[in-house]
Amino acid sequence: MDAWVVWLLIAALLGIAELLTLTLALGLLAVAALAAGLTGALGLPLAGQVAVFAAGSAAGLAVVRPVARRHIRQPPPLRTGAAALVGREALTLTEVSRAGGRARIGGEEWSARPYDPDLVIPAGAAADVLAIEGATALLYPVPGGPGEEAP
Repeated sequence: MDAWVVWLLIAALLGIAELLTLTLALGLLAVAALAAGLTGALGLPLAGQVAVFAAGSAAGLAVVRPVARRHIRQPPPLRTGAAALVGREALTLTEVSRAGGRARIGGEEWSARPYDPDLVIPAGAAADVLAIEGATALLYPVPGGPGEEAP
């Protein structure tokens, strides 16, 4: 069996191992083995293939892996403005229906309407903010919240 085929088999095995472990190191070694296999297919002797594998492995582990790990560890982007209100709880100040209404969200008064246009949310009821459209909060009642009886 030619050396370049062996390199491709090693690359495939390292790639499968990376998928199972998610270490990122084995994937970079797989790329280096693939590069060594391609250089072997082009006719480079075994010593050259090993040198390509060593250089590719060192570059991947020393340069690419730290950068990739730094990007993976970044915190999720913060939601600000109206987007930060989605998922919060609102208290309806007036009846909220398809025609509109008012709700208090995080200490601010917002125009509101139900997410489901067929619903009517009574005044004083707790509701979840499902979306913000312009300056209007789309609400869905919380079962058993204040102003609403549990089923």
